[in-house]
Amino acid sequence: MASNPPAPPAPFVPSTEPFGFAGRRTDEGPWEEWNPTEDSLAPVRGRHRVAKQRGGGLARSSTVLGVGVIAAVGAGGMASANTGKPPVSISMPDLASVAHVFGGSEAPKGSATALSDVATTSEGTARGAGEALRDRIMAQAESQQVQIDGKSQAATEAALAKQIDDAAAKAEKEAATKAAAAKEKAEAAAKKAAEAVKLAELAKQFQLPVVSYTITGTFGQAGSMWSSGYHTGLDFAAPTGTLIKAIHSGTITQAGWAGAYGYRTILTLDDGTELWFCHQSSISVSVGQKVGTGDVIGRIGATGNVTGPHLHLEVHPDGQATGIDPLPWLRSKGLNP
Repeated sequence: MASNPPAPPAPFVPSTEPFGFAGRRTDEGPWEEWNPTEDSLAPVRGRHRVAKQRGGGLARSSTVLGVGVIAAVGAGGMASANTGKPPVSISMPDLASVAHVFGGSEAPKGSATALSDVATTSEGTARGAGEALRDRIMAQAESQQVQIDGKSQAATEAALAKQIDDAAAKAEKEAATKAAAAKEKAEAAAKKAAEAVKLAELAKQFQLPVVSYTITGTFGQAGSMWSSGYHTGLDFAAPTGTLIKAIHSGTITQAGWAGAYGYRTILTLDDGTELWFCHQSSISVSVGQKVGTGDVIGRIGATGNVTGPHLHLEVHPDGQATGIDPLPWLRSKGLNP
């Protein structure tokens, strides 16, 4: 690298001037004031340092360096030259030029203002980046919250829809159950009404064998007085001689003495059911005779195995030897003993 040739050594002469200045010396060469300008300093890239000058530059003279030190001390208020000579005029470099040398852009007037602007700009840039990051985070959080709210709302709507469907299904089922119950009830009522009509019609065809009576024995009663061990019919107690009438129209198939039954008359209906009228005091019909409902067939008595006058009535469906309970059968015909 090229450099300035060394200056010839100068004889040492003690100085009597303050700060080592004794006026101009011939061996120092011509003295000139250094006033750097923007055009005289080339921009430096990279780190902030001043490049070496080639030939007659800033580093050529120690006197120029001393002048720079004096200028710095004088500007900081740390020292001042107190000589008898007038002060040396020193020009401060332009701030714009200095900024240009150190790689910065042109600064506005006033170094303090420029530095504060740089700090403010950096702080503003950092604050802007932080705000942008915060805005992005807030936007993401809001987006996630919207998604969560949407999912929650969808789940709520689905649950509500399910509740509505369940309630509708339950209401429909209850309505169907009520309708079925109402229909069943209506059918039962209609059936009952039809049965009542039928019984009313039957009641015109059937009648009780005795008009005035007292029920003294029912079917199935246990006792030693009956040969079978239980009562096989329905007893209508009434005074001797009370008229016995035909319950329904039919044919007399038997009339006469029957041992423990005393005098007995058997009336066979058109469907084959046999009605036995027992313990009569007298018989008013004969075998093979056709009778109608309400016709007199005999009178109450106390013949056979009895303890008092009464009509013992038995019902034998299809002529069976074993009879059934006469009470339900009479009720099925519209009669209520």
